[in-house]
Amino acid sequence: MTKLLHFRLSALQFMQYFLWGAWFVTLGSYILAHLGDDGALVGTAFGATAIASSLTPFLMGVLADRHIPSQRLLSILHFLGGLMLLGASQMKSFGSFYAFFLPYTLLYAPTFSLNAALCFRHLSDPGKEYPRVRVWGSVGWIVAGIMVSAFALEESATPMLISALMSFVQSLYCLSLPHTPPLGAQQPGATAQKWFNPEIKALFRNRSFSVLVICLALSTIPGGFYYSFVNPYLNDIGVGHAAAKMTLGQVSEMLLMLFLPWFTLRFPLRYVLLSGFIAWGARYAMLALGGTGLMYGAIALHGVCFIFTALAAQIFIDSMTPPSLKSTVQGFITFLTMGLGTLIGSHLAGWVVKHFTIGGVRHWEAIWWTPAVLGFVIAAVFGLFFREHPAKQG
Repeated sequence: MTKLLHFRLSALQFMQYFLWGAWFVTLGSYILAHLGDDGALVGTAFGATAIASSLTPFLMGVLADRHIPSQRLLSILHFLGGLMLLGASQMKSFGSFYAFFLPYTLLYAPTFSLNAALCFRHLSDPGKEYPRVRVWGSVGWIVAGIMVSAFALEESATPMLISALMSFVQSLYCLSLPHTPPLGAQQPGATAQKWFNPEIKALFRNRSFSVLVICLALSTIPGGFYYSFVNPYLNDIGVGHAAAKMTLGQVSEMLLMLFLPWFTLRFPLRYVLLSGFIAWGARYAMLALGGTGLMYGAIALHGVCFIFTALAAQIFIDSMTPPSLKSTVQGFITFLTMGLGTLIGSHLAGWVVKHFTIGGVRHWEAIWWTPAVLGFVIAAVFGLFFREHPAKQG
């Protein structure tokens, strides 16, 4: 990987996660403050991201693999998404906000898998090089979180305005990225009838591959609690500059991202992934037990949760996928994780928070034990059924 390519792809990651980090962490606080003091509304809003991830990433992945260069498709999605987020930021009721926010998520959700697939296409050794590129996404998230806290924007619509502006900037930037033409279109008989390629089915016939994907999807169910309600929780218990302090999770993410190749070379994949799945339950148990030290420890565990499950699995899955199907498969994984799993997790989190809100007081200890138990159960399932690296498909 040349230094210029490293810079170009790193800048792409920075913008991708800056615009996400600006609005995503504080959205729950904004909704509770301005659109209705109801945890179920927060769950519905975050559920929109899951609905979108269930619908558009796979379809956009097919378009990128068969019909439209990835960099152009990314540009279109970011521009239209910026328009929708700009509209959502101006709405005064939850219904009108959701009317703009849902289309925004439909446009933004596919950019994650398209972004990753584009990087994998242009990196000579993704397993070693992608973490060094992706780490700049964590930097972008941290910068956004510090900015939102420094200017006391956590309960305002301004983070959405900032993200909308970054969407327009990224739309233009994507047009400057290396040309990434569809590879599937070069294959004989690449028609819509062959979108569900037999090679995809072959991947899922391998037990270990299927167990990994299923557990990865299930882990996003307890993940819905973290993204939807940790910021409101910190604000409820009087933690100042909560969004900035939550970036501790991205600091740990950055460190572990850089060392991921070291871990995967020295330890079996099973143990790296298992430690990540266990961390999902441990972080919520620490929040339930309470105390300042455990609270910061739970936030810092974000790096273990994300890097040792989602990122390690993403790189592993890419290594198993034929070049002509990389965007399609990454889109399908996004459907299972950010889509189906997050949809269930967001609504479950909203229901649990509403159930344990009595007399206007949210009982956080009871709330956090629910995802803690779920996380440990998922880790147990993975540990029992995942055994070895599946053989690479031809």
